[in-house]
Amino acid sequence: MEKFVILGKNLKQMEDFMIDNSQSKFRAKQLYNWVYLNSVSDIDLMSNLPLQTREMLKEKAVLTTISVKDKQVSKDSTIKYLFEMGDGSYSEAVLMRFDNRSNLTACISTQVGCPMNCAFCATAKLGFKRNLTCDEIIQQIFLIQSDMSVKVTNIVFMGQGEPLLNLDNLLSSIKIFREQFQIGSRRITVSTCGIIPAINKLAEMDFQSTLAVSLHAPNQEIRKSIMPVALKYPFDDLLSALKSYTEKTSRRVTIEYVLMKGINDSVNNAKDLAYAISKLKCNVNLIVYNQNDKSNFKKADKISVQKFKYILEASGKKVTIRLERGADIDAACGQLSSKFSNKKV
Repeated sequence: MEKFVILGKNLKQMEDFMIDNSQSKFRAKQLYNWVYLNSVSDIDLMSNLPLQTREMLKEKAVLTTISVKDKQVSKDSTIKYLFEMGDGSYSEAVLMRFDNRSNLTACISTQVGCPMNCAFCATAKLGFKRNLTCDEIIQQIFLIQSDMSVKVTNIVFMGQGEPLLNLDNLLSSIKIFREQFQIGSRRITVSTCGIIPAINKLAEMDFQSTLAVSLHAPNQEIRKSIMPVALKYPFDDLLSALKSYTEKTSRRVTIEYVLMKGINDSVNNAKDLAYAISKLKCNVNLIVYNQNDKSNFKKADKISVQKFKYILEASGKKVTIRLERGADIDAACGQLSSKFSNKKV
């Protein structure tokens, strides 16, 4: 008999399960609180549930369908988790704490591997296996909170995979994060390589979480050379879609730009980018490339990064340089690539 998976269920579904198993409807609220408010991963520790109820849950239900396979801690306290799915495949997530801030940010995955094949990204070398289910997406947050006895305050969908190619499960998981994990829409960021039809759909929905777009180039020529997605969704078309998105949602987008030496980090590149996004309601997040042994790309030098930032700021844009986290454990931007082999599914 297939067991009832607790994580991902709302209160009504838990109530129906309890009633179907001859338990008081009130027990569902207790279970709900243990799971979503306290992230308790051991049914035996749910002390206000009667022994009979706990025994029924252990027999007929499971909390999660994924488990922590490996955990690495960086010298800067960033933590990378390797999760094993029920089918034996793997995906990763990262927990980040920044100095002098109370926020805890979890970077989570939406796919096993990634189909986008960006030339500079270590995750791309894994290839694409499959989409994660909604349950698998939210279980990443539950297991992180349970393992660390902390409350995740911010979620970024910047782990393995392209979130907008798993749109239904992405949106379902965001709804659960908002309603059951009590994480507000404005504390959730979705990063995309630029899937225009999905961006248009989010615009029509009046999407209120932050949309971050991995642009990484100032024009179509450079973008298509490092990001195959540009062949299907060209640079100018993407910017038009983003302009429409900001007008419909009244929300700024974040332009993400990885600076790679000799590829996209010149003064002229900065000027071209400033011109291209001049009419777009956006902030810019510059990311210094994290070198890895899976590619020949090199990080831009500090002077080039500062010049690039200055030119964009002079054009009137708010620009930040992303603080590198977890590079020593391959947890930094673009480095999520499991050393475990993903089984075919």
